[in-house]
Amino acid sequence: MPHLLRSTFWLGFFGLILFAWVMMAQMSGQMGLDLLGRPDAMGRAMAAMDPHMDMDMPMARFGPLAGMWALMMAAMMLPTLVPTLRAYEDLMDSANGTRVGWLGVVTGYFAVWVVFAMALAGLQLALLFGGVIDMLGIARSRWFAVALLLAVGLFQFTRAKELCHGVCHAPGMYFLGHWRTGFGGGLRMGLGLGAFCVGCCWGFMALGFAGGVMNLAWMGLATLFMVLEKLPQIGHYVTKPMGFSLILGAFVVAGWPMLTGG
Repeated sequence: MPHLLRSTFWLGFFGLILFAWVMMAQMSGQMGLDLLGRPDAMGRAMAAMDPHMDMDMPMARFGPLAGMWALMMAAMMLPTLVPTLRAYEDLMDSANGTRVGWLGVVTGYFAVWVVFAMALAGLQLALLFGGVIDMLGIARSRWFAVALLLAVGLFQFTRAKELCHGVCHAPGMYFLGHWRTGFGGGLRMGLGLGAFCVGCCWGFMALGFAGGVMNLAWMGLATLFMVLEKLPQIGHYVTKPMGFSLILGAFVVAGWPMLTGG
């Protein structure tokens, strides 16, 4: 029975992730985007729309945007929680953990990211009505994209990144220092872990504004990197190389017209 219960919880967890990715793919298609975030004729027409027009445009309203970002959080951030949940399971017998507490950790973690999703939805609206991005969430100026790439790349070398990544990379140590039992205890620990995770990974979410928030290729690559960053064996070895890559990307985007002769 314990093995059946464990399998049920894990199947539900991965089912939620799969559901989020399917929904994101459907939404991307409805907006006229392919898997690489390239718009078709419908997508180009949507991108050119003025958010100040007197008509109902879901991508110019807070509710639909917040829901979209919440789905993105489920699709991109829940996979990164797997090492944390495995660390919790390792402590279940010795520290009186329970499956209900396991569920509390997931709930608390996701709740923090939903709050962050709401903040990003508000930011997207501000950028949209300020003319910085278009209706598809794509930067109108390459210099805005350059600034984002540079800022996120430099953040990879900061003390704040090091501290937040340290907690995300070694969740077992966090559990040992903040252990609480039951759903409420798991919820409290999940909230704490979620806060550190936002501090560690916020930049990769913000990079969506550089190439389009519904770019599934970017979502997949960002998710893969964040998962790698949290793996105990290699996590510490990928953070700074990614910072260098993002900074290099900023210079490439800045010089792209010269590189292509455009």
